[in-house]
Amino acid sequence: MKKIKIFFFIILFYFSHAYGNENINFEKWKSEFKIRALKNDISEKTFDLVMSNTKFLPNVIKYDRYQPEFYEDTKTYISKRSSSKKVKKGNNFYSKNKKLINSIENNFEIEKEVLLSLMGIETNFGTYVGKMDILSSLATLSYDKRRSEFFTKELLILLKLIEQEQIDYKSLYGSWAGAFGFFQFMPSTIKNHAIDYNNDEYIDLKNSEDAYASAANYLKKIGWKKNSPCFVKVNLKDNIPKKYLNVSAKKLHNKKKISFFKKYIENSKQLDSLDSNYKVAIITPDKDIIPGSETLKPAFIVFDNYEIILQWNRSLRFALAVCTLKDKFKDDL
Repeated sequence: MKKIKIFFFIILFYFSHAYGNENINFEKWKSEFKIRALKNDISEKTFDLVMSNTKFLPNVIKYDRYQPEFYEDTKTYISKRSSSKKVKKGNNFYSKNKKLINSIENNFEIEKEVLLSLMGIETNFGTYVGKMDILSSLATLSYDKRRSEFFTKELLILLKLIEQEQIDYKSLYGSWAGAFGFFQFMPSTIKNHAIDYNNDEYIDLKNSEDAYASAANYLKKIGWKKNSPCFVKVNLKDNIPKKYLNVSAKKLHNKKKISFFKKYIENSKQLDSLDSNYKVAIITPDKDIIPGSETLKPAFIVFDNYEIILQWNRSLRFALAVCTLKDKFKDDL
């Protein structure tokens, strides 16, 4: 028992020491970041006001390293996010907000089903928008080396929005990755696509009117095509060249016409109703992610709208889940 206690205190001392050093290094980084912020037209007053209480959040690093997109197989990931319970909750939300949702669909030409799907997956229809201090989250990820430059730019944009009084810094609680509101917008997305739909001179992304319209505006601007396909699940033949298989969401390669790929697909008849001139890509999302996964299963032919969702979130599984839930709403509403 004595040995166990000694071991426990050694471990506790080690992690306390490591965490203490991390805090010291984080404060040093913050001083260096302040110089960059001031050079980017952030006033010292704003910086000191909103950044003085930011802290290094070790859990944010853990979440970044262990996202569901990195360890859940496609079937599990999609089924969790497109369950009958999710569909029922989405139907209830639509019933209560039908006038707003229908008007936004008409004004922006974005299907209500895809907006419901995104809101359902991102925040469970606004019921869970996150409780993390976004400024500390972004600062932690900016300090971290893995994707420092990306999150540094997002943090600078957020500081500029605060500087311009477009966002109240006291309301900035959201996801561990720094996303905010019912549709989990990153600061760059807020800057480029958020709109004041109800004309109250304030953009509130935790308000259904502004949030829904901003999401529709975002999809419209990045090229979503109403009533166009998203993906089709296919069974690949063994003779398909591996160069046509996409395993990463960064950029889909070797896109070809549907007519070209048909010879490599066992169940190709299900594609007959689609325009054979569509340029599509093939993804195998479990390969290189899930240990022991098959090379050719599961496989999906994906269309332009699928790639639009990838711009929203660079995850093969996320885009599949959004499109799956969208189709379930289409069958149910």
